[in-house]
Amino acid sequence: MKHWFNFLLFSLILLATVTLILTHSGTSPALGEDQDELYLAYPPSEHETAAEQIFLIGSAPGAVSVNGSPIEQNDAGHFAPSFPLEMGENEFTLHHDDQEISVEVTRVSAIPEPPEEGGFVSDSVTPSQPIARLPEELICLEAIGSPQGEVQVTLNDRAISLKPQPKNLLPPNYGVLTGNNEPLGKPNQLYQGCFTAENPENLGNPVYTMNLGEETFTASETGDITILSRDELEVIEVTEKEGIARTGPDTSYTRLTPLPKGTMATVNGREGDWLRLQYGAWIDGEDTELKPNISPVQTTIRSIRGEQKAEATEIIFPLQVPVPVSVKQGDDQFSLTLHHTTAQTHNIHLDDDPLIQRLDWKQIDSDTVEYTFQLKSDQQWGYDLHYEDTNLILSLKHPPERTGNLAGMSILIDPGHGGDDLGAKGPTGYPEKEAVLVTSKLLQEELEQRGATVYMTRETDKDVSLQERMAMINEIKPTIALSVHYNALPDDGDAINTKGVGMFWYNPPAHDLSVFLHNYLVEELNRPSYGIFWNTLALTRPHTTLAVLLELGFMINPDEFEWIIDPQAQAELTAKLAEGIEVWWENHASS
Repeated sequence: MKHWFNFLLFSLILLATVTLILTHSGTSPALGEDQDELYLAYPPSEHETAAEQIFLIGSAPGAVSVNGSPIEQNDAGHFAPSFPLEMGENEFTLHHDDQEISVEVTRVSAIPEPPEEGGFVSDSVTPSQPIARLPEELICLEAIGSPQGEVQVTLNDRAISLKPQPKNLLPPNYGVLTGNNEPLGKPNQLYQGCFTAENPENLGNPVYTMNLGEETFTASETGDITILSRDELEVIEVTEKEGIARTGPDTSYTRLTPLPKGTMATVNGREGDWLRLQYGAWIDGEDTELKPNISPVQTTIRSIRGEQKAEATEIIFPLQVPVPVSVKQGDDQFSLTLHHTTAQTHNIHLDDDPLIQRLDWKQIDSDTVEYTFQLKSDQQWGYDLHYEDTNLILSLKHPPERTGNLAGMSILIDPGHGGDDLGAKGPTGYPEKEAVLVTSKLLQEELEQRGATVYMTRETDKDVSLQERMAMINEIKPTIALSVHYNALPDDGDAINTKGVGMFWYNPPAHDLSVFLHNYLVEELNRPSYGIFWNTLALTRPHTTLAVLLELGFMINPDEFEWIIDPQAQAELTAKLAEGIEVWWENHASS
């Protein structure tokens, strides 16, 4: 159910983006030009945020004051002070000599507030859109409203009492990037009540009533609730190359194993356009098509065979229908789960293999079979998974062969952003898209000198979509893929004191590479550490390779920005990064 928690978190993400790309009118100096006037890179002249503070990122050739008080600047004139925010409008005026810049920052509450006269918080009553559930499934209704109210929901011929709940609000996911991921506190009052319905029917939309003293308040802007028939469940087919499966019915929920194109699944719940699939995941209905007159998805599986190709081993699972799948990767194990599947297996053909030691399997329950590949190495190199008709084809990449230095290694470098996408901006307005292109080209040169084959997602300042970058990775299937970035922070971050190297990974086989490169750069270059993060960023998700996103420093930190744009420092950085890749490669590739 898409409730007010998710709506709130989505709103906060919009208010405090991690990548700072907004600027004031006027031109920003190019790299190498002298800063001859007061410049403010962030925030824009009118800005709204739920953060308790705001930083001002900019530069000037001399002393700067904010609201009449001088601020700290480094030797280059860059500044990044933070200021507390009062609720409502906050005015900041920056002065340098006879130059002046004014900004207005409006702080809004992170905790929804009910109307002053009492009643319900707007958009807090659920469901916010039509939903469908199974008979006898627990359905919970909730709303935020004035404290000490008596709340009841009328639904068809039912009266459901809602009681106060002690739940805390959670911060947005980006809170961990600034170390501010503690619960935000309790809303004014969360009311909740649950019920079940035994028979298939349309129950209509819930109508909320609150009695508060002598006042009565109502809210009815809700979606219909339908109880499905277990005998008439719909079946869908995934139409996208990789259908995005999630833990819940909107994009704020965590991603699960993508569903290969052609996957068929039974739908046992709905919320707006989102479909709940019988094995537990949710998928956007836009990525599917309805298959009428199809019985609930179920298959048996018999024999399985493996085929060694030049660079991978393919395992073919012949099925009656393409069923949903889940993947789990460990250090020396790869597990594939087939849902809605019953085994009739008596034979598996798998010869001695460069990667696979043995294939084990078991029937987890009457509807689920799990296959576990015991691997000869604790380093995996990527996989592909797709359907050909009703054959599920799993391709596991073989360990690459090293013939010296980085020979035998293919590396895709992705210089982040480009074109209209500036990325973060430094105190002078110099954009991340240019800094990462310089770094990426230097890294390309270092890697090629060591024998690697290098691919670039862009070599000029041009727009390249995330989808195009990911498609290039999946087409080339390089040994590793590195997305090169420089960092920024949400509004509640500390721009002056936050700096250092950060690594982001998603698929478990990329974890070792991300940790090694992080530690190598921190130790060899004596750079501060920002940290190592599991994250669902687009350029960490490709599973056909080892994909790592590198945040090599902070554009918004006054001192680190000077390091980022220093040609000698960047030459040292890329040389050490290439050296680190070579050392890691020596320890993991076959020779």
